[in-house]
Amino acid sequence: MRGRSFVSATTVLVLAGATGCSGSSGSQDPPVPAPPMRLVAYDGCDALLDGLRRATADKVGPYGLTDGPPMLALPEGDTALRKGPQSAEAPDGAQGSPPQHSTTNSHEAAADEPDLVKTDGRRIVTLAGGELHVIDPATRKVAHTLDIPGPRGLGPDGEGQMLLSGDRVLVMTQRSMMIPFERPPAPGMEGSSKPVLPDEPVRPTPTTRLTLVDISGAPKVVGTMTTEAGYMDARQSGSTVRVVMQSRPRIDFPTRDGRSDGGRGEDEAVEANRAAVMKAPLDAWLPSFQVDGGNGGAAKKYRPPCDQVSRPASYAGSSMLSVLTFDLAQGLGDPQAIAVTAEGSTVYGNGKSLYVTGTPPQPYIPMPRRSSAKPPEQRTDVYKFDVGGKGRPRYVASGSVKGDLLNQYSMSEHDGNLRLATTTSRFDPGNRSSQSSVYVLAQNGARLDEVGRVDGLGKGERIYSVRFIGPAAYVVTFRQVDPLYVLDLADPRRPRRTGELKIPGYSAYLHPVGDGRLLGVGQDADETGRRLGLQVSLFDVRSGPRRLDAYRLPEANAAAEFEPHAFLYWPATGLTVIPATGARSGGGEALVLKVEGDEVRRMGTVTHPKDDGYGRSIQRSLIVGDTLWTISDAGARATDAATLKASGWLPFG
Repeated sequence: MRGRSFVSATTVLVLAGATGCSGSSGSQDPPVPAPPMRLVAYDGCDALLDGLRRATADKVGPYGLTDGPPMLALPEGDTALRKGPQSAEAPDGAQGSPPQHSTTNSHEAAADEPDLVKTDGRRIVTLAGGELHVIDPATRKVAHTLDIPGPRGLGPDGEGQMLLSGDRVLVMTQRSMMIPFERPPAPGMEGSSKPVLPDEPVRPTPTTRLTLVDISGAPKVVGTMTTEAGYMDARQSGSTVRVVMQSRPRIDFPTRDGRSDGGRGEDEAVEANRAAVMKAPLDAWLPSFQVDGGNGGAAKKYRPPCDQVSRPASYAGSSMLSVLTFDLAQGLGDPQAIAVTAEGSTVYGNGKSLYVTGTPPQPYIPMPRRSSAKPPEQRTDVYKFDVGGKGRPRYVASGSVKGDLLNQYSMSEHDGNLRLATTTSRFDPGNRSSQSSVYVLAQNGARLDEVGRVDGLGKGERIYSVRFIGPAAYVVTFRQVDPLYVLDLADPRRPRRTGELKIPGYSAYLHPVGDGRLLGVGQDADETGRRLGLQVSLFDVRSGPRRLDAYRLPEANAAAEFEPHAFLYWPATGLTVIPATGARSGGGEALVLKVEGDEVRRMGTVTHPKDDGYGRSIQRSLIVGDTLWTISDAGARATDAATLKASGWLPFG
């Protein structure tokens, strides 16, 4: 769920081999103006409907809309090097202050991200088995359990995700759109190779549910919201939560299996589908959000008002990207939705600004012309919203850059400028013309204009990870040679490459640990690139990047390689906890390391009791006071953070 990012389960960052380079400058080409990516409002509902119909008809093929549902997203999280790892405690002297505790490993400290586990030091709240469990860390007991109604989702967080604000927990669950089963063929048609679809079109059921729970005492549901829109991601600042949704047209196409009922050809099928689009009502595009405030009143249905829907100036999209706003202290009510008729893929926020990116839609091209058609230029469109207040987000600017983003870490706002790292041709394994770039965009009225860039990173490779830290950037590309590039972005108009590191193996995740050092979690590898097992490396990036130390666990891998929320670093002691699995462990355990000076040393492991082989893999870890808590679907274990002596096991269910 993250940007969330749209990636395979083995997203990795590679650091390989040791060379240095200095003084490498950025592109010599002058910055080019961004395309006209400002958003424009529609002149009323009639204009909105006409624009949506025309944009959708342009994309329709013989099978209906061919873009399909969005990919599943993996959540991400981290913290900037200059800010150090996240921790939280109440103000000094506050009566009843909770013990010092860790918080979710989010990209930006001012924008909390949804996760499986949350804590405020007094309570640990986690999702497992479709239930919300509230743990009292002082008594080491599960204080309360509440069944969470709604769908069980797919993806890395099938149990859902949640956010915590005071005594309120917002739980987000999602499932994929309903797919109709093929009904049995008619008599005499048993040998037909064509699937027989239902006579009546199947309408999708609500796919996303937000459940607001009050945990001031025994947990109780105090509000719900359901929608057919797909959940993308969310960010929280204080009690204000912004939820980003993506929806696609809900149109009953007459040619669901590539042919019309009259046996027409492809061209006629396209025309029939386009005719259905031109007759569809506005509600086929505008998502609805049904809210039950939990006060005993009737549920209310909300849609984005026509005057709150915009489109990019250069094109009109058929999908709808919606941003909802909730104040958890006030409960669920009008989500104050705003919408953009565009695709969405990646979300990045820092508390003041919210960025959503997507790719421009492509028109349908008939089969005879596809092989000769020029491939569309890879571009990423960026929409910036002001979310500094508590009300509706305010659109402020848009821009566009060449290439594709890996995930939300490919973006960072610094001193008012947005930095992005992209790769061209990243999805074509056989294409060695790919290369990566870092762009710096500055806001100019309603546009995000390019003011500087560095090109030519990892030619023939693609980006595996990006880290922006203050005025510096670290970009890792990989195919067979594994360089980590260091970039100086202090002058946004003249960014330059200042260093490069190559060593065997790679790091899929980098975490700042203070004093100009980064901890990398990934895989060891031989000279052929064959992976050998988990590798945790400590790097010095203050000048020319170099590796200081490494710890290896053969035949193992770590969840943090693709899910940063699974990683814990506690700055007070250097404690580092990494859930790991492998052939030797036979299941999941938490590897506990300690970073001291220029060394990484192993303290031990934490395991959960064996059951049927499922549910005991440790997913998250956190610190409350002097106790290390590890969480799995089976339960929670309390362990002394200094000695790793177990002090309690709390089974779920």
